[in-house]
Amino acid sequence: MKPDNDWKRRLGVVFSTDPDFNYSSDGESEEETLPPSRQRLIVSIDRRNRGGKQVTLVTGFTGTREDLAALGKTLKVKCGVGGSAKDGEITIQGDFRDKVTALLKELGYNAKRGN
Repeated sequence: MKPDNDWKRRLGVVFSTDPDFNYSSDGESEEETLPPSRQRLIVSIDRRNRGGKQVTLVTGFTGTREDLAALGKTLKVKCGVGGSAKDGEITIQGDFRDKVTALLKELGYNAKRGN
């Protein structure tokens, strides 16, 4: 049987003299995705650090990365543009605040138009 010797999971542990020592990590657990009716999403426009381009920014999503990516994909397809979904934010290229807010409300989210 191969010993559990994965050094990447043990970063930060220098050495243990205990032969029965078994390192256990506190795996980062993602937040559970709230149902759409309990999500408070804010749809705003952002022009900073984007080379003069404007993007529609959806913030306030609480849930897993997979659910965020799925919602981002749905919005991008419905708007017919590109964008990204990471760090709890969805960016849609262009000014689609009204359309994105309407789409989110259709999907059952508690969406509010920001600036």
